[in-house]
Amino acid sequence: MNSTDEKTLSLGTVVATPGALAALEEARESSLGFLMRHASRDWGEVPPEDWEENEFSIKQELRVLSAYTLRSGQKIWIITEADRSVTTILLPDEY
Repeated sequence: MNSTDEKTLSLGTVVATPGALAALEEARESSLGFLMRHASRDWGEVPPEDWEENEFSIKQELRVLSAYTLRSGQKIWIITEADRSVTTILLPDEY
């Protein structure tokens, strides 16, 4: 079974920008729940066409992106690179 057939997405090394870490701390939320959603292919608040693009991207081994809103109202993105070596948690304006 190859990685494109799996139900969960391989995250590789997880990193976060200082801005994302500060936003998570301010909201008193852990990144773990958001990472679990991302890994289980719950792309959060992306539009339907981006949801479909993520599913296509998994099959084609391309980059995938999830978007979530913290309790504070701040948005975070989680991006897993095409080779699945790194997943980054960041703020949209840090992209």
